[in-house]
Amino acid sequence: MRPIGATAIPVVAGAVPALGAELPSRKAGLWELKTTFENRNGASPVMQACIDASTDQMMQSSTGLYAQSDCKRDVQKSANGFTIDSTCTGGGKTWTVHSAVTGSFDSAYTMAVTSHGDSLPGGRMNMTVAAKWLGPCRADQKPGDMIMGNGIKMNILEMQQRGPSQGAPR
Repeated sequence: MRPIGATAIPVVAGAVPALGAELPSRKAGLWELKTTFENRNGASPVMQACIDASTDQMMQSSTGLYAQSDCKRDVQKSANGFTIDSTCTGGGKTWTVHSAVTGSFDSAYTMAVTSHGDSLPGGRMNMTVAAKWLGPCRADQKPGDMIMGNGIKMNILEMQQRGPSQGAPR
């Protein structure tokens, strides 16, 4: 069993260097990530991500997608996985994130995330990310490629190189 840093959606929890336990990279390949939100009706967002060790490392580093946020993170090994507690500030806002990660991180894992902060509707958000390894990335994919449920494809490594002022790819 290997732990995961962070998925694309709750990446704030994995956007800074770990304290306590370390979170090694997920198994390289194509992962499907299904996110469900508490108290929300409608379809759950599903995304696919082609990852490798450097993609996961970027998502866990202080130069990751949320480098403009100042986060303090504590990662602890629990009886059946890991817990991640983060406190972040950015854009004049502060929020906390508690994540519990369980499963076999070579094939499937679940991450339950509770976030609190003034910028969240009702001050709180609960979500669950269920991920499963689908196999090797397809021939037309490269590490960092993310395919959203609506078919939009972007590469998070290229987005990081562009920086926040250049925006997301079209």
